[in-house]
Formats: sequence, structure tokens, C-alpha cells
Amino acid sequence: MPTVRVAVAGATGNIGALTATALERAGHHVIRVSRSLGVDLTTGDGLDAALTGVEVVVDATNCTATDRDEAVAYFGATTRNLLAAGERAGVRHHVLLSIAGVDRVEGNAHYAGKREQERLVAEGPVPWTIVPATQFHDFAAMVTSWTERDGAATVAPLLIQPIAPEDVADILAEIAVGAPQGRHPEIAGPEPQDLVDMARRTNDARGRVVELVPTWSSLFGPEMAGEVLLPRAGARIAPTTFDEWLAKQR
Repeated sequence: MPTVRVAVAGATGNIGALTATALERAGHHVIRVSRSLGVDLTTGDGLDAALTGVEVVVDATNCTATDRDEAVAYFGATTRNLLAAGERAGVRHHVLLSIAGVDRVEGNAHYAGKREQERLVAEGPVPWTIVPATQFHDFAAMVTSWTERDGAATVAPLLIQPIAPEDVADILAEIAVGAPQGRHPEIAGPEPQDLVDMARRTNDARGRVVELVPTWSSLFGPEMAGEVLLPRAGARIAPTTFDEWLAKQR
């Protein structure tokens, strides 16, 4: 396969960094895009220079806003800037990492921002692929780090089908250098898990002692209960199990 020049937005984040590495491992030329590397996606500063000669953009950016309007504004601004700069640069493929089931959860601020992001990409000027992924294997640890106070952490008893971050990166790298596909099937790990149990097992593997308090009154509400976060029929199933990922955390 010929070498492709790919810009990875959010390249200093977990998935962005792994995707950049996967692309380089396959022999492609990667331009890392992030605020810490001199590009401000919210204003567009430095973006035109970063995308000079770029054929593909992979958007793996993230937002920690818990306010709905703030999340929508952030994802809206960064996506508009990426698409506009991509059009000016002649980018032929815009790849967006999104969330499986984002259309089925109304109350979550982050999901509202991702829906706006998806809308802008689908209506935008650059040929695109949207890749909806389930939560990652390290999601339970992230949740407990957000909610932990005085040795206890609240965790919603979500039913999810988590996917390994490395598998997400490999799939994004593969899709990026191919033709635009529109909406890609959801990607997920091989088996469903309970988030509380995932948190307990991850903490045990990492030697952390945290009291877990299952509740729907913290970050995630009952609108995310049941099977709404599980992948739809026809999902692409990645190979790495939660157990296999967990074994590397010890």
C-alpha cells in the first residue's frame, strides 16, 4: 500500500496516540495534531499549516465537559474547524471516532456533543467515515477516577460490551487509508460486561483499594440502563477480551 499522509487530531490522547502509532507501524506518515503541539482546534490556530499536504484526517479528540451546551459548543467548534481546514487542504477522507448508541441516550452531555459532531461530519464538505465504538476496556477505571472521594467511588451498573483501545486504534488506522464508507458498523469487544464488576477487577489488578458504590444518581442515569449501550446487530467484533486486557494491567 502506498504511504498516506494522515493527520491525527487528539494525538496526545489515549486513542489518538495509539492510532498514530498503528499508522506509523503500517508505514504511513503521521502528523500529530493537538493543543500541546501548537494547534488549537477550538480556534483553528495552526490548523492550516498542520494539514498542508494531508490526505486523511482522523478525529480522535475528546471533551471532558459535563455541561450539555459546553460539550456541544466544543465539539461543534473543533469539528467545523477541522472540516473547513480539511476542505482547504484537499483532504479526501475525514474519519471520526464516535460512540456506539449515541443516538439512543438523550440526557448525557457528552453524547449530545458527539451527536452534533456526527451531524457536522455527515453534512460537511469532506468525504467521511464515522466509526461508532463501544466503551473501552479502561472505561471503568476512568469512571472511578472521576467519582472517587475519600476512598469510595460511585459507579453506575451499566451493561456494556467494551473494546480494547489498541483494537480501536488498529481499526481506525485501517479505515483511514481506505475509501470513505459513510457510517461504519459499530465496533465492540467480544463480550458484555458489568461496569461495576469491571471496576472491581481493574482496581484489584492494579492493586488499588476503592470502595465501589453502585448507583444511578451519579454520572450516568437510568436512561443508560438495560441494553442501550450494547452494539447493534451487524457490529464488527474486535478480538481482545477484557480478561486479556486485564492481564496486562497486573
